[in-house]
Amino acid sequence: MTADDSFNRLDDDDYPAYTMGRAADMLGTTQGFLRALGEARLITPLRSEGGHRRYSRYQLRIAARARELVDQGTPIEAACRIIILEDQLEEAQRINAEYRRAADSANPTAAA
Repeated sequence: MTADDSFNRLDDDDYPAYTMGRAADMLGTTQGFLRALGEARLITPLRSEGGHRRYSRYQLRIAARARELVDQGTPIEAACRIIILEDQLEEAQRINAEYRRAADSANPTAAA
């Protein structure tokens, strides 16, 4: 991978661009909190060749949501479950919207 390839990947939400220390700093939390999210299987950081945890922007958004819930007094295990359920709901709503669009385009007179 060239330097240009690495630079272009920074726009990729799933590219593991952030070290654990940098991710913790960005979230205003501890590295232990990020480890706990990994142990709860909410996020699974990728590992560098040296075995260090690396996080993507998508994973940081999930971790930020978990921190928000924990800061409100939700136990970390419950926060992780809430986030998983929110994600499942969002996916189900997206699929429903796709089905509606497909049904409407297959039967345009019914949509009117």
